[in-house]
Amino acid sequence: MNLSLSDIVPPLRWTAPSQVEPIASDPGLPDAWWQALPLDRACAAVGTGQVASRLADLTIACWAHLVLGDILPLLRFTHPEESLQTPGPRESVHELYVDVIDKLLATEPAREPAGAAVPPALPERPMPEIIDEIFARLDDRQRAIARDRLYFDASQQPGQAQRATLDELAQRFSVTRERIRQIERDLRDHVNDWLNGPAAAPLNAHLSWLRTRLGSAVPADDLAAAVPWHRTELVTLAIPAWRFVRTLLTGYEQVDGWLVAGGADEIREKTRQLFTDGPRPLDEAVSLVAQLGIREDVAERWLASVPHLRVLDGHVVPWPRSMGDKAEAVLAVTRAPLTPEEIQTRIGEDYSLVGIRNQLASDERFIRLDRSKYGLRRWGGDEYLGIREMIIREIERAGGEASVSTVVDNLTSRYDVSESSIRAYAGGPGFERTQRGYIRVAGQDQAEPYQPRRDVSMTRRCFRSRDGRWWHRVDVNAEHLRGSGSPLPTGFAAHLGMAPGGQLTASTASGEVVISWHNQPTIGSIRNVLAEYNASEGDHVFLTVSDGGELLTRFLPAAGAGLPAINQALHLIGYTAPVASEAEGLRLIGARIGLPEGVAREEVLDRLRDRGDRDILTFLA
Repeated sequence: MNLSLSDIVPPLRWTAPSQVEPIASDPGLPDAWWQALPLDRACAAVGTGQVASRLADLTIACWAHLVLGDILPLLRFTHPEESLQTPGPRESVHELYVDVIDKLLATEPAREPAGAAVPPALPERPMPEIIDEIFARLDDRQRAIARDRLYFDASQQPGQAQRATLDELAQRFSVTRERIRQIERDLRDHVNDWLNGPAAAPLNAHLSWLRTRLGSAVPADDLAAAVPWHRTELVTLAIPAWRFVRTLLTGYEQVDGWLVAGGADEIREKTRQLFTDGPRPLDEAVSLVAQLGIREDVAERWLASVPHLRVLDGHVVPWPRSMGDKAEAVLAVTRAPLTPEEIQTRIGEDYSLVGIRNQLASDERFIRLDRSKYGLRRWGGDEYLGIREMIIREIERAGGEASVSTVVDNLTSRYDVSESSIRAYAGGPGFERTQRGYIRVAGQDQAEPYQPRRDVSMTRRCFRSRDGRWWHRVDVNAEHLRGSGSPLPTGFAAHLGMAPGGQLTASTASGEVVISWHNQPTIGSIRNVLAEYNASEGDHVFLTVSDGGELLTRFLPAAGAGLPAINQALHLIGYTAPVASEAEGLRLIGARIGLPEGVAREEVLDRLRDRGDRDILTFLA
């Protein structure tokens, strides 16, 4: 018998040696005996039971996800029912393997009697010469069809020569396309007949070795580099030998620059399933995909090529579609707070910095842990709320009164804030001194917070989003672009927690924006925010302030000409998706201005009049 265990157990050919060696090694057998030693000699040396035992151990440890018929295909003939099942208890698997190996050894034919004729060994010749023999007697038309159609490189890029069609070849040789199809069919039969003959023995042996080397997925260019002669040009066809060899690897398909055994979609899905529980270190991920038959030296490239997976900071992470999920994956792998800019860089896709910042500030999965850094809320830790709010928290922790020096020391040691900023806030509105060097929150005797004449739902250009936040629409003009401050409605300022005489500092990536309330609420320059959006006069910016003191913004370009009236009205509330009817549009507007579901059209119009949204009413008249 000239079969090794690897010849009858395909997974042994693509499982990493580093996984096989510790399990399959046996003191009574040579190194790598499963490849180097005929099966009958291995069984004679240590017994069939011991060989089957090593194979059972490998099955349980490395291939428990496969059906038994994929591990030992002979089971499909000897035990068809069991071959369709995944491995059960080790003892049952061992018994099956013993039975199959015994039956295989029992079919061993009697040895040839001494003196029997032995076919002469084939002369040692370069493999391309042997392949050229297949095509040596073909005419020019047959060779052209073989070169330009049968053995064409399917990975050619747009702009390069493409595989010849039946019509092109028919026109070139002045015959029908059916005649070309017949010649192509005859060529395939000719090659198959040759492969079944003795002259093809060296090439067939090479193909067996090549399948072992390639594994279940390999970069397509690895085939050309597998052995030097693959790049040698065939004299008869004027193509590199690997193009012919590629067509002989039945069961492989070329997809997105990879040669994949079996279905590419199937092995990609199996790869993704390995990471459903979250990120894995890269070395562990490489070992996992090696169980699928992917060589360790190409495993990282394979992982990077699988959709919805990403190799990130030495880990393989599931890579979902939404920006928030990707930001969460980045932070989970980094295990340390990051700035929005750092998260944007690690995501590496076409997401705006403003969009990422808004997502971090509005998504409950994230927590602001420093002035410009975010982490995952599940990590725990104190949320950074802005300097003023952090001072209030320190005062509360101290029992209602705290030393300014202690507040400065505590905040500067934990957060990226300056001593001068903390002292400036501590000496400003909202705090009062109680004794030398100590402060408390001012106005603690006031029972009622400030109540504006109109609340935010009755305030012009203020709209509620689906997450419950109220946003104020700023219609961009030349003063905004020059950097001037602008008034805010009192209802919106009060919604942000402000009162006359107060001040709120909101942070942005380009600096802080101050909202103050003296004679009326005003917001400082937002020119830097507008510059990020490349905003122009007539555009709109919707803004609000998060609980963590960050200025959140959403940009909306001016509505295009020719937009239907209902869509013009919806544009002004920040809604740009199409609607089925005016009634649907009015329902959306009602929800955005704080009305309950199901109100009549006139109620929506009355609320808009009361709020002063004349621009929206113009489109609904």
